[in-house]
Amino acid sequence: MKKKEERQEPKKFRIKKDDQVKVLAGKDKGKIGRVLKIDSDKDRVLVEGVNMVKKAMRRRSENDRGGIIELEASIHISNVSLLTKNGDTTRIGYKFEDGKKVRVAKKTGEVI
Repeated sequence: MKKKEERQEPKKFRIKKDDQVKVLAGKDKGKIGRVLKIDSDKDRVLVEGVNMVKKAMRRRSENDRGGIIELEASIHISNVSLLTKNGDTTRIGYKFEDGKKVRVAKKTGEVI
């Protein structure tokens, strides 16, 4: 008999889509960008303008041009840190305000 695969809940990260983040490690260290997508299965994020790779694309139709295009590749979520409004990197905490759970910058205490 085969064992049933247990379904796990998707992981939750403190960094969300559309957050401004700074890259902490890798070839693009120091670059700042916006989070476009989060892959919770692989713990990776897609950041705008960071980790650009060249990909060979095939023509899909007659008027579509193929060739080599540049697009963003994902980086591990541990290599990015959230930016505050004044441009500092910070970790993220949570607190309750008016019965709602909100994200808070650890350095400054401001609500994100």
